[in-house]
Amino acid sequence: MDGTQLGVMTPYDAIQRAVERGLDLVEVAPTANPPVCRIMDYGKYKYELKKKQAASKAKAHAATLKEVKLRPRTDDHDLDFKLKNARRFLVEGDKVKITLMFRGREIVHTALGFEQLNKVKDLLADIASVENLPRLEGRFMSMILVPNREAIARLERARAAESAEAEEPEPKAAAGETRAAGES
Repeated sequence: MDGTQLGVMTPYDAIQRAVERGLDLVEVAPTANPPVCRIMDYGKYKYELKKKQAASKAKAHAATLKEVKLRPRTDDHDLDFKLKNARRFLVEGDKVKITLMFRGREIVHTALGFEQLNKVKDLLADIASVENLPRLEGRFMSMILVPNREAIARLERARAAESAEAEEPEPKAAAGETRAAGES
């Protein structure tokens, strides 16, 4: 309807008014004293609610767990490449599980594994925080990183400012202000 209040009335009178207009009487606040009702098209109301819920669900990003696998002796270049992917996952809002795989007798050197995972933690500290600390499970050592939303937002704003700054054209010199090289 138009949103005007019709005042306090008996349920019978309210139902009659709704029927006259070809609409439904919907109780919106049953605990109020007296209960509050609206005259509206209930089917249309339910459809609008369903549409709003679907729109909010489409906007929401469900954080999934992505995995990056390393070895205890992964070289710096390979580590940088894998951490670039981990950084991308974190910026997209996903959790990242960093898994270190030990093969054969490498398991004897778990200290190298802890060292490698601490290095990863330090390299990603600007956009992530540790949810699960590094721990050894069989031949795998893993930790889970979660994105730090505030830090990521700060980085995005800084990147946007840099790109806007780079796109600005250089100011042109006014006529007669140009000088030849070597003139003072």
